[in-house]
Amino acid sequence: MFWRLKRMGSYMIILILLPYVITIFLNGPSVETSTDINDVIVKVKQDGEDIELSLDEYCIGKLACEIPVTYKEEALKAQAVLVRTTVYGQILESGSGTTFSDDFFSSKEMKENWGEEYRTNYRKIKSAWDQTKGQVLIYGEKPAYVPFCRLTNGSTRDGKEVLGSDEYPYLKIKDCPLDIESKEQIQTKTMEEMDAEVTETDSAGYVKTVRVGEKQMSAEEFRTEYDLDSSCFTLQHYDGKLRIVTRGVGHGLGMSQYTASRMAENGGTYEDILNYFFEGTEIKEVADIVKK
Repeated sequence: MFWRLKRMGSYMIILILLPYVITIFLNGPSVETSTDINDVIVKVKQDGEDIELSLDEYCIGKLACEIPVTYKEEALKAQAVLVRTTVYGQILESGSGTTFSDDFFSSKEMKENWGEEYRTNYRKIKSAWDQTKGQVLIYGEKPAYVPFCRLTNGSTRDGKEVLGSDEYPYLKIKDCPLDIESKEQIQTKTMEEMDAEVTETDSAGYVKTVRVGEKQMSAEEFRTEYDLDSSCFTLQHYDGKLRIVTRGVGHGLGMSQYTASRMAENGGTYEDILNYFFEGTEIKEVADIVKK
């Protein structure tokens, strides 16, 4: 009885291994290597020091930092594709020795920010990352330039106007009427009076240049210098004060995260969102781009 069972076991093993043996005979052995793009270790600057993290850990932290976790899943997935596109674009341009300095949340920061919701929020962010695994936005043969903002003034901006280049024809003015409904749409800041005026705006209503005294500044420089929410603003002089009224949150170029989340509420997929804001780009597997 024992030998009969042993013989039957041997037959079963042969039957299970037979397809594998035939495959090796026909095609040669398949050797797994460590070239999986998801095994990449990257250098990241944190608190003035260079540390090493897995690509996934860094990108999940970057995703958590860049978009509110309360936004809808499809919006998070769209942002995940933008994160991956940006990171791999930098790697392909600068090589594997790239040190990333963009803001990201470490596990400790996520726990501090989310408190008791840490596990739930982390799973939500990681799910968005995993469900878009390997996907990047491509224009031509390269990762696209994929800027984003939290909230526009009602429309996104034209890439050629903002960047002064024809390289980004997929960055077009896109209507975002739902952004106007946001509670964050209009913010007001009052400062001490100074000699300042807006000297140039673009077709979407965003400021391009500002004169401060005898100095000309870009809107982004002015926004950073005076800690403004948006590059869409007006300057109002009254009663010895300067009142700055901003519309939207961010620079207004590329994807509006707020509209992306509202599109998701209405049944839009992350592909729909990306096709709307980056018309003319394609979603492709990063492995195919790396091979090329």
